[in-house]
Amino acid sequence: MLSFGKTDIGKKRSMNQDNLFFSDEPVGLLPNLYIVADGMGGHKAGDYASSYAVYRFVEFVKRCEDTNPITVMKKGIHAVNDGILAASKEREELSGMGTTFVCAVVADNRLYVANIGDSRLYLLDKDNIRQITLDHSLVEELIRTGQLNPLKVRNHPEKNIITRALGVNEEAVPDFFELELHMDERILMCSDGLSNMVEDDELLNIIMEAERPKAAVERLIDRANYYGGKDNIAALVVAQ
Repeated sequence: MLSFGKTDIGKKRSMNQDNLFFSDEPVGLLPNLYIVADGMGGHKAGDYASSYAVYRFVEFVKRCEDTNPITVMKKGIHAVNDGILAASKEREELSGMGTTFVCAVVADNRLYVANIGDSRLYLLDKDNIRQITLDHSLVEELIRTGQLNPLKVRNHPEKNIITRALGVNEEAVPDFFELELHMDERILMCSDGLSNMVEDDELLNIIMEAERPKAAVERLIDRANYYGGKDNIAALVVAQ
């Protein structure tokens, strides 16, 4: 595996509340690990939530004795959720914080994914881009129930309202995915600061035309900022 990830404050925000982690080498008993988190909350609360989630999850994985990626993800996410809730209750300035969270592991040509919130994981090959994760957002629920035309999503006034996140409820409810990964496929994980600003076809072209993940990530961030950079941007690209 060969990966690269980067966050950027964007053009409009005064603080970067996106965080990520990537390792092509083993983390604990997992062969690799990739994470993107997008925090929410006043002033420093969102930054605390996302950075805590990433750090706490990685530390959990390092100590976990389970080898099944989904089991590790499930336990780790619940540990992170408990920690964010505890901190928000103990410190008034952190009250109401939360974070999206999407993580992935590649093992034996299979991709294991967990997500909560609206940060995304895509699979790409030379011809197609597929969003694997499902957004936990109000707009996505309106689309699923037929109340909103998907073509009107990008500029919807309530696009940023998410329905699930870490640290919001006593129990975190992530989605899990397991699928076969082919040699010619690449993985994109990102916050909505990228997916809201750059269309899917351009994401596909940038990633598949780049020789290495680092070049792809830098180009993706440049394009998100070119189109306005309205939010923090996190992008992580993984290739085999």
